Amino acid sequence: MGLANENSLGYEKSYIVDLVVFHAIVRSSLGVEMITALAVLVALGILAVGFNRARPYGKLGILAWFQSVVLMSPWIIFFGLFSAGIYLNLAGMLLLFVISTGIYIWIGRKLRAEGQEFLAQRAAAKVAIESAFPKSDDATEAPVMIPPESLSIPNEDLQAIKSIFGIDTYFLTETISYQDGAIFKGNLRGDPDSTHAKLTENLKAQVGDRYRLFLIENQEEKPVVVVLPSKNDPKPLTLTQTLLSIVLFLATIAASLETGGILLGFDFYGSPERYAEVLPFSIGILAVLLAHEFGHWIVAKRYQIKLNLPFFIPTWQIGSFGAITKFASLLPNRSTLFDISVAGPLAGGAVAFGMLIAGLLMSHEGSGFKVPTQFFEGSILVGTLARVIMGAEIQRSIVEVSPLVVLGWIGLVVTAINVMPAGQLDGGRIVQAIYGRKIAARATVATIIILGLASFVNPLALYWAIVIVVLQRTPERPSLNELTEPDDARAGIALVVLFLMLMILLPLTPSLAGRLGIGG
Repeated sequence: MGLANENSLGYEKSYIVDLVVFHAIVRSSLGVEMITALAVLVALGILAVGFNRARPYGKLGILAWFQSVVLMSPWIIFFGLFSAGIYLNLAGMLLLFVISTGIYIWIGRKLRAEGQEFLAQRAAAKVAIESAFPKSDDATEAPVMIPPESLSIPNEDLQAIKSIFGIDTYFLTETISYQDGAIFKGNLRGDPDSTHAKLTENLKAQVGDRYRLFLIENQEEKPVVVVLPSKNDPKPLTLTQTLLSIVLFLATIAASLETGGILLGFDFYGSPERYAEVLPFSIGILAVLLAHEFGHWIVAKRYQIKLNLPFFIPTWQIGSFGAITKFASLLPNRSTLFDISVAGPLAGGAVAFGMLIAGLLMSHEGSGFKVPTQFFEGSILVGTLARVIMGAEIQRSIVEVSPLVVLGWIGLVVTAINVMPAGQLDGGRIVQAIYGRKIAARATVATIIILGLASFVNPLALYWAIVIVVLQRTPERPSLNELTEPDDARAGIALVVLFLMLMILLPLTPSLAGRLGIGG
């Protein structure tokens, strides 16, 4: 038995022939090119209308319009060249997407920065006007950066919130409007943990449970207090989202059965009576996935943090790429974010690693799977472990291994993918917890660029780049106390986890494989 069969090769050849025929039809179709050119003109017209509507808003409006241009530009360029009879290959399209993604994220940051600057300037202008024309001589209220009427917080609540600050905790100097709440600039006095705890206690005594207090760093890396209404807290899943989560889990089970069939060399849904053969593979894949999610859930429960149901991402190649799990509670600090985030990869990775080691120990003549030596060159970690445990056995051109080896490797790949340092993936949350939001944002951009380049070799990388950009690009929302950093032990665990992720995903070079004695 092998990892593929002649039928699968036949499907690939048929698919390539279909693509060639389709491409020939498209090239000979003048009508398609005319329709494409018309669509490009319509898109340009929409952008022109958007520009006219954006101009009255000044620099902010133009930046927002330019961001939409960047988002549409790869498609406009592709279809524009297509209508002119020029066809970009996959490499060209990937390059366009990588460039446009980087520019889009950069403009988004500029837009947010300009927006905050605009609010501050508007507030300063209002203060200047009110200072020049005071309401009355007996006014006793001290001036603030933004007048109460310009804030979303009611004036009564605003005064109550201001009363929680003191010279021994946080000396307030400036108030700035922010979303539905406010930013309170000032000077932090004392330890962030104790200060945040005292301010939170005072806030609850003054306004009850209607507001949440965040202690974070601003763009100048100075401590600020942000107060937002509790209505902005994470929400539980709606009925539709819950049903979607259940459907995706059922689809993952179905995909894991098909994966088992592919590993055994047949189409399971073409031969469902052979379910007994694929069931162990399905159970193995699901064991890694469920261990991962239970790892998150157990640690979250210890911290009394609620998690929403996971949204699994099914795929017929390896059953699933993992799951997207959102927090349904605010996190108290970055250490909590780290512990919950790392628990999933550690639990799922431990199950997968155990399968791999057990499989390597059980591999012998007649184990059931015959794989080429190149199988072990696909991962530095797997290849090294195989050489240590199996010894000279992997110097043959064809090696027989236990099915657990394949299952373990699949589980490690799924775990490693989720540990990539990007956005709200486990790896992105780990980096954010240890190094902060700014480093996490840079790591996300770097990961997307690397995946874009890697997709020239492996189309799977393009898939994950798209998933991150569309669903997981932004960092996790701030913890209530963002200033207190996790301890050195957590930082060390983070480095080990990220290192293992690289060792799993990076292949062995032919020269290194030769030095290790892998292959003939």
